[in-house]
Amino acid sequence: MGFCAPALAHFADVHAFGGPQLPRTEAPASLQLADQSTKTGTTHFGGTDPMSRNLQHPLTRRGFCLCCLGTSAAFIGGWLSPRSAYAEARGLVTVIKDSAASSPIVTHKLRGNLSVLEGSGGNVAVLTGSEGKVLVDAGIGVSKPQMSKALAQLGAEPVTHLINTHWHFDHADGNSWLSAAGAKITAHINTRKYLSEVRRVEDWDYNFLPLPEGGVPSDVFEDALALKLNGISLGLKHYGPAHTDGDISVTFAELDIVHVGDIFWNGSYPFIDYSTGGSIDGTIAACETSIAAATDKTVIVPGHGPPVSNRVELGDYRDMLVAVREKVATLKRQGRTRDETVAAKPTASFDARWGNFVIDAGFFTRLVYEGV
Repeated sequence: MGFCAPALAHFADVHAFGGPQLPRTEAPASLQLADQSTKTGTTHFGGTDPMSRNLQHPLTRRGFCLCCLGTSAAFIGGWLSPRSAYAEARGLVTVIKDSAASSPIVTHKLRGNLSVLEGSGGNVAVLTGSEGKVLVDAGIGVSKPQMSKALAQLGAEPVTHLINTHWHFDHADGNSWLSAAGAKITAHINTRKYLSEVRRVEDWDYNFLPLPEGGVPSDVFEDALALKLNGISLGLKHYGPAHTDGDISVTFAELDIVHVGDIFWNGSYPFIDYSTGGSIDGTIAACETSIAAATDKTVIVPGHGPPVSNRVELGDYRDMLVAVREKVATLKRQGRTRDETVAAKPTASFDARWGNFVIDAGFFTRLVYEGV
């Protein structure tokens, strides 16, 4: 599961709550940014390569939106963990949806006719062209007004195709309105299953109801699917059990861009949904798969966090997952209980970079402990 994406512009940034800024990460020269402007809600990439950037995007205003809980919970010195948030304000999913109703949408123009919309749940990729707009993920339904405006600014074409990377509400809740607007929805077969039934995610103390019939994917696949839309070859590939057991990647071949969904949370510890087949080992394996398929020039769109990434950053994320998994597994083999493992702080060397946002160090340690 992911969360409402950009922290709302009218809420204070991380520094106001005492949270540290993420360390800056240098990218390969091929991805260096020449110019960036977000004054009009659109990020423009300058330089000879329209995808160039320096990756110095701290998660202060645009990251995950747990900061919105500051409106309903007393909150000093950093971010509330998910369970702490529930103690202060029941119904975290509801709070996230409510915040998405007013969250601004920021458009990042990538290569060619591909852009990413940030602000309604997970990062939403948009491929424009004569065959209509093709979306990867749908965001949260209450963002429809802002999403509609952002989509209209990309061109007059209707949305004709929608691909879900997995079933979580911050990626698929918008399915219903997009389907009503004419989009055909494609996803992994497990995603259709979960969107068609009541699903309880115990870690979030929430029962997700099935989507209305129109919002459930009509076209499904098990391993891989190839599409050709708007002159671009799209490759949809199932990762196997990872963040869930229905995660897929979507590769835009001619553009050398891949949307990897929630197997990659750029700048944050991830959530792993064991209730629908998630796995720490599968998440690591999925990262390995995408790293192996990428080059130094490949643009990688994560499910959450700064929406324009690359193989270097995904590699750093993979290395963190591997190291934390090994530390937690070692403690578990020694007979440590879950709480004792959390108290040992196996993530300590990574917390400054990865542990200041939605999934805190203790919560992530418990997730890893469950899977080793």
